[in-house]
Amino acid sequence: MKKIKPTTLFIRVLMYSSAVFTICTIVFISAYILFMGAGNIKPSLFELNYTSDNVSLLPSLINTAVIMSAALFIAVPTGIFSAVYLSEYASKSNKFVKFIRLAAETLTGIPSIVFGLFGMLFFVIYLKMGYSILAGAFTLAIMILPLIMRTAEEALMAVSDTYREGSFGLGAGKLRTVFKIILPSAFHGIFAGVILSIGRILGETAALIFTAGTAVNIAENLGSSGRTLAVHLYCISSEGFHADEAFATAAVLFLIVIIINSLSYYVAGKVGQSGD
Repeated sequence: MKKIKPTTLFIRVLMYSSAVFTICTIVFISAYILFMGAGNIKPSLFELNYTSDNVSLLPSLINTAVIMSAALFIAVPTGIFSAVYLSEYASKSNKFVKFIRLAAETLTGIPSIVFGLFGMLFFVIYLKMGYSILAGAFTLAIMILPLIMRTAEEALMAVSDTYREGSFGLGAGKLRTVFKIILPSAFHGIFAGVILSIGRILGETAALIFTAGTAVNIAENLGSSGRTLAVHLYCISSEGFHADEAFATAAVLFLIVIIINSLSYYVAGKVGQSGD
């Protein structure tokens, strides 16, 4: 039997221990949230109107869907087209391109409350949007834009140059090659960035408290204030009067994230099988 070196054994033990610790932590947190929250989920939590007696989460759930759709509508096309420019058109030695990449990487690590303060000063006060869904959507779009742009750029750069050369050899132009060959080939990487962005939107509170506000009912339009599900969870848990409803809201939010991730894997798998 081959003798294992002490350093190799140590690294192997450390690797397996880290994996077991991570899995156990995820299982414990997931089980705790579902155990504490699933039993408190009741029909009254899904009523259209929020009252002091019934802290319904349905208005916040609808607001979450609206603000998420608006933020993705702004950020996804902008991020993807920016990534296309950086990877396919811009010169590799261009100082402006290097500055954009550095700025995107820097913005990724900035705390969300900083984005919230910026959104409040610029969108809420300077542009006079007030506390509104639109102000929150613009703030979230700025937050997730670097993530979408960087993941899309990496996905585009990972596409083999033989695809580009083959397309050019068949007489296709640059734009047609990008939209017909490169972008479909990089779909999985781009889609992963979008899913990560959705996860960040669903869990965001600090940036939205300063921009979208904490109004309890369904926003009448994009110019109205409305709290998202994560902000709703923060508000009722900080009040201390509705602990059961807070756990139920946490369980619903957790299940939504699981459903979105499951659907994304399903869609990505179907697209991968079809090759479209």
